[in-house]
Amino acid sequence: MDISFSIDPMTIRHGEPIKGTVSVSYPGRYDGVVINTQVLDSNHHVTYTSYGGREISSNVARLYIPRDVMPANEAEFTAKMAFEPDRDYEIKFRASIIEQHKEIESATIFASYPSV
Repeated sequence: MDISFSIDPMTIRHGEPIKGTVSVSYPGRYDGVVINTQVLDSNHHVTYTSYGGREISSNVARLYIPRDVMPANEAEFTAKMAFEPDRDYEIKFRASIIEQHKEIESATIFASYPSV
């Protein structure tokens, strides 16, 4: 695998930050990494709040991290849930290496977002 990432916690609680790290070992050139998140069976979304130590001023539901802000081909990011759960949800996080508008490789993680 040329891309790996992790999030913490894997069981997300409302109001708590989600912290993640993405690492790229792709030997070729690439433009950056995109992280998409889907709250399965809903129209809700996750909001990204920072990456690489930089705060994001607007609500971003799809995160793009350019290669030039990834020292050692690694970046940290934070996110939060934009809604309070009314039932249990499964959250799909997908990180992809992007080169010239094409996806090179991706990795997927599933987390849970239980109701209170």
